[in-house]
Amino acid sequence: MSNNNKTQSSPENSQKEHFLPRLQSIRLTLLNFFYAYRSNIIGLFTGVLFGFLMSRAGATTFDFHAQMFLFEDMQLMKVIGSAVVVAMLGVFLLKKFQVTAVHTGQAVDFVKKPYQQGLVTGAFLFGIGWAMTASCPGTVPAMIAEGKISAIFTLAGLLIGTMAYGVLQSFIANNRSAYTE
Repeated sequence: MSNNNKTQSSPENSQKEHFLPRLQSIRLTLLNFFYAYRSNIIGLFTGVLFGFLMSRAGATTFDFHAQMFLFEDMQLMKVIGSAVVVAMLGVFLLKKFQVTAVHTGQAVDFVKKPYQQGLVTGAFLFGIGWAMTASCPGTVPAMIAEGKISAIFTLAGLLIGTMAYGVLQSFIANNRSAYTE
C-alpha cells in the first residue's frame, strides 16, 4: 500500500505560492523607493502645492503683474507682502527652535551672505526681467503647467542667464591673477 496522503499542489495553490513572494517583493521595492527619494517626493508635492497656491493668488496671471507695476491693483503686492511676513515669521521660529534638516538631520545654518558688488545691478536686471515677462523664477513652472507658452521662453532665458553667470564667474575666478598683475 503506497502512501498517497501527500498533498497534491493544485494549479490554484501554485499560483498563490508564486504570487505572494512577488507581491512582497513589489511592496519592498516601493518602500525602498519612497524611503530613498522621500526628500524629492516631499519637494515635488510641496512644489505642486506652491504652484497651485500661486496660481490661485493670481501670481501667474499677466494682467495682475501689469496692474501691480502700474499701481492700478495691489492684489499681487498684498500676496507678496503676506509671503514676506510669513517667511520672516518662519525663519524666526526656525532659529528660535534650532530646527534640524529633514533629510540630513543636521542643524539648519543661518549665515548671512556678505554684500557683493553686483547685487544692485543684479536686482535691477531681475526687476526689468520680471516687468518684461510678468513672471519671476518661482512662477515660471506654474505658468508652464497652466499652458502659457510664453513661459517656456522665460524659462529658456532663465537657464541661459544662469549658465552665462556661471561661465562668467568661472572665467573671472580663473583669470583673476592676470588682471591683478
